[in-house]
Amino acid sequence: MEETAVGGTIVTPVRKRRKFPAATVTWLAVTPFAAWAVARVAGLERGSLPTQLMTATPYAAAGSLVPLLIAAVGRRRAATAVALLATAALGFSVLPRALGTAEAATGRPFRVMTMNMLFGRADPATIMQLVREFSPDVLSTQELTPGAVADLDAAGLKELMPYRVLQDEWNARGSGLYSKHPLQEIANVMPPVGHHMPGAMISLPGGDPIEFIDAHPFPPLGGQVVNWNEALAAFPSASPDRVRVIAGDFNASLDHAAMRGLLSRGYKDAADQVGAGLIPTWPANKRVPPMITIDHVLVDRRVGVQEVSVRDVPGTDHRAVLAELTVPRTV
Repeated sequence: MEETAVGGTIVTPVRKRRKFPAATVTWLAVTPFAAWAVARVAGLERGSLPTQLMTATPYAAAGSLVPLLIAAVGRRRAATAVALLATAALGFSVLPRALGTAEAATGRPFRVMTMNMLFGRADPATIMQLVREFSPDVLSTQELTPGAVADLDAAGLKELMPYRVLQDEWNARGSGLYSKHPLQEIANVMPPVGHHMPGAMISLPGGDPIEFIDAHPFPPLGGQVVNWNEALAAFPSASPDRVRVIAGDFNASLDHAAMRGLLSRGYKDAADQVGAGLIPTWPANKRVPPMITIDHVLVDRRVGVQEVSVRDVPGTDHRAVLAELTVPRTV
């Protein structure tokens, strides 16, 4: 306010900043997590971006505690109730993966190692060190190139795991199964809806053979999300006539409805069974630490799970997954 030369007073009004009501701020915090919980529980992710985002559900579950705290401190009863339901739904979806226990060791021991080799760049010396230490019955590889096949054999894999079904290529489509035991390829076990996904019957000593499938659907990027859904739906359901193991890079987490649909057809995730289901497998050897779990060993529900661990391998952006299993002697 000031005096003018001709008299009078000029009044400058004070502008008040508009503030969002506290209730609005609370609901803005609560709503995204509530929507995420509904999408996760009901399996509503559609399209490429929502499908990719769903892999971050464990982080959404942890983050949902923040709006719950905001609503509770602000004494917003309705918002607190919604936030509590969202946190509970996300928590029950995620936490069981960290609470599993080893199962009784009955049947034949069966060790599986699976890894995506990133266009064959995974370090063969490290792979061979793991093979010698872990002594897998089967090694399932994705993005296997002819050069990687030669490097692994030169490093000693041919002597340790002489039986194989290889569909190697100079691109991401290549895959291959290596085994300590005789195996027989199963032709056309998977339709051409992803990368090469060979299958084989493995003749373990002391019982019936086991069917094994090397999994590698396309990632759900852009239009490939259609092929990704088709591939997960195309894996054969568990059969009472044979024991089956499916291992590899599924480009899917247990928070995807398509992956849960596959599990509902007679399988269980080995890592989930022993409390290792939240250990991330991708991206490895990057500036950022591994964040999501997309490499899995799925087993027939008759298969016991003793232990699952992951290991870093230089040269690739996936961690190797190692699973100690027990399989029935007869079906």
